[in-house]
Amino acid sequence: MRKGEATRTAILDRATDLARAAGVEGLTIGRLALDLSLSKSGLFAHFGSKEALQIAVIEHAREQFVARVIAPGLKAPRGEPRLRAIFERWLAWGAEPGGCIFLALSAELDDRPGPAREALASALRDLLDVLATTARVAVDEKHFRADLDPHQVAFELYGIMAATHTAARLIADPKVGTRTRRALESLLARCR
Repeated sequence: MRKGEATRTAILDRATDLARAAGVEGLTIGRLALDLSLSKSGLFAHFGSKEALQIAVIEHAREQFVARVIAPGLKAPRGEPRLRAIFERWLAWGAEPGGCIFLALSAELDDRPGPAREALASALRDLLDVLATTARVAVDEKHFRADLDPHQVAFELYGIMAATHTAARLIADPKVGTRTRRALESLLARCR
């Protein structure tokens, strides 16, 4: 990796960590430059605008999510075990400081038209497609019933994760782990 690419990756790693907690609107060139011991102009040269930085952060988070959640999850046996593996890895991703960046940014960007919102929406559509496809494969493998709606399963898995994120981060529910497991098992039982 060339020096410029390494610097850009370091910037995006730090910016993604900050965006988990402060959102993309909370990202500032000044804060990133200070954190990374870079000049503001040097950092700005990598992106050109705050909006370009925001989009780059969302795309970087998407790449991290695929590498740490989706790709390893897809190595699990087809069907229900694969769906569980993806969900478990997503839970671990969401348990990191700042929580799941996609869930955190959803509330921030849902009513703000523009390229950052579209980048986030695209990432979430892809996630829902992966979950639905994995559920469809579980039907093919006879793990789930034939009349199952895979898109409903994806929707409900997302709902469980969103509730988990809120219960863990905002409400600090001490039983969030138990509630998450119950919700997952209830959904999977209805799928069979």
